[in-house]
Order: sequence, then C-alpha cells, then structure tokens
Amino acid sequence: MQVTADELAWFDERFTAVADNIEHVIQGKRETVELITSCLVSGGHVLIEDVPGVGKTLLAKSLARSIDCSYQRIQFTPDLLPSDVTGVSVWDREAGAFTFRAGPIFSNVVLGDEINRASPKTQAALLEAMEELQVTVDGVTRTLGPPFIVVATQNPIEHEGTYPLPEAQLDRFMMRLRMGYPTRSKELEMLDTHGDRSTFEDLRPVIHAEDVVRMAEIALHVHVADVVKGYIIDIAEATREEPDLLLGASPRASLFLQRAARTTAAVAGRDYVSPDDVKSVLQPVLNHRLIMRPEAQMRGVTIDKILEAVTGTVPVPGTRVAAG
Repeated sequence: MQVTADELAWFDERFTAVADNIEHVIQGKRETVELITSCLVSGGHVLIEDVPGVGKTLLAKSLARSIDCSYQRIQFTPDLLPSDVTGVSVWDREAGAFTFRAGPIFSNVVLGDEINRASPKTQAALLEAMEELQVTVDGVTRTLGPPFIVVATQNPIEHEGTYPLPEAQLDRFMMRLRMGYPTRSKELEMLDTHGDRSTFEDLRPVIHAEDVVRMAEIALHVHVADVVKGYIIDIAEATREEPDLLLGASPRASLFLQRAARTTAAVAGRDYVSPDDVKSVLQPVLNHRLIMRPEAQMRGVTIDKILEAVTGTVPVPGTRVAAG
C-alpha cells in the first residue's frame, strides 16, 4: 500500500502538534523532542541518559500529557520487585479465586525513572513487554494494547547503588537520547517561563491514542528501496567489522534504523526513505549498542567518532525517486 499525500499531510499535522506541545515545556531541544516523538510513532522505546536537572523526566511526562492515553510512572529503587512492575495475582475471598491486579506496565506510556537503580531481576521484568508487547504472570500471557512506549531515564555519572543495564536490555531501546544543557538564551527564556510556575501544568492532549496507531501504520508503509535497505545493512556490517569495537550493531538495530528512517521520511512529507533519513537517526539508534575495546578507549576513540567514520566510508546509494 502506497502512502498518499493526504495521509502524509495528516501525519505531519499531528506530529508537529505533539512536538510543538512538548516544546512549551522543553525549550531549545527541538531535535530531541522530535526524536522521542518519532520513537513513539515507530513503536520503539527510549533511554534518556544525562546528568540531573536537564529535564529528562519532564520530557517523558510532557510526551505522555500531549496524548490522550494512559500513563504510569515507575520510580525504580533497589527494593522494587518485578511484581511491582508487571502486576500480581491476589486471592479474592468473595469470588473464591485469584484475580489479577495489573501493574503500571499496562499503560500506553510508561516512564521508568532512574531505571538503573533497580536490581537486574526487576529490570528484566520489562524485557518481554518491550520486545513482544505482552506480559506473562503466573503462566498467563496478557497483551499490551497499542500504542506502547517505555521511556527510561538514568544518570550516567552516579554509580553508587546502581545496576548497569545489560546489553540485552539496552538493545531493546530503539534510541538513547541525551538532553544536554540549554543555550544561554534558552536558559534565560526558561527562567522567565518557569520562574513562577511550570508550564507543564498547562499542557493538554493534542492527539488521541488512536491517532498514534494510525500514524504508525502510515509510517510503516513508507517505501524503502532495496538499495536503501542495502545501505542500512552495509552500515551494520561495517560496525561489526570495525577493529575498535568488541560488539557491532545487531540485526535488531538494522530493523530499528529502517523503522526510524521511515518515520523521518514521513515527517519530511515523503513516501520513500532516502539515505539522509538513515543518517539522521544513525547516532541515537546505534550509540548505545556498540561496545568499544579498552585499548581504543585509552587512545581517546569514541563511539561518535566511529559512527562518523563508518558513515564516511560506507558508499551512499545514488538519488532515487519515489516508487511507482
């Protein structure tokens, strides 16, 4: 099914509405705002990793409030249990049977705040939900309704009392984003805007959950030519053959690259993916999946430098036209 111009216009109107709404609260971070919105539409999950006080949690909450959908926040702590995330079966004396009390994972938008503070066992409670959109408790599997996105936050500089996310869990996040500090002008604007009260309280939903599902369907039908698919695979293979890396991009990373690039193309109003769409999402999709060799780290090599080198060496397909 080919995407029509009307569908792309409808898509852009709602995507822009969400991004603009979030920007009322998160100022000066348009690229980050658009990336997290793209992740929602692409059916992925986001890990926001940055120092305290830059707006990680506020970004996730603003995304949830911009959509008329269910939202739950999980504050990860060392004593959090897996059942606190997924839910638990309790005995109902009146009914004479066990009844299931759903946990916060049964929501459209789930904020996992400071995810690396919980034990690995509790972190693992998210794995099935993030990958298969379902939760199994006491042998019963329950499906999670779309849309579904996990937005997790973590502080990269504080290590005491934390449990680093294993590679298997990191790989399930479509993107890892960094907020960064605002520019001087934006920080001044923030002082004026948030000095008396937070603009977050004024946020209202601008789209419905059903709109997100339809946007995802439109993005899914954006055409990806075979040469662009080959370009994605060439990039993944180049990371696997990179001598400075212990671990390159997984096949799941290639799938995520294609899905994110499709959404990027739809936002741009195109019904086909270009190599530039792939390049634009390369860093956030791949930067948390690659593991460097210790000797490369000692030489000052970074993941960002490696990805720059990869994009500079992998041949880019020639310009193509939309599929007929």
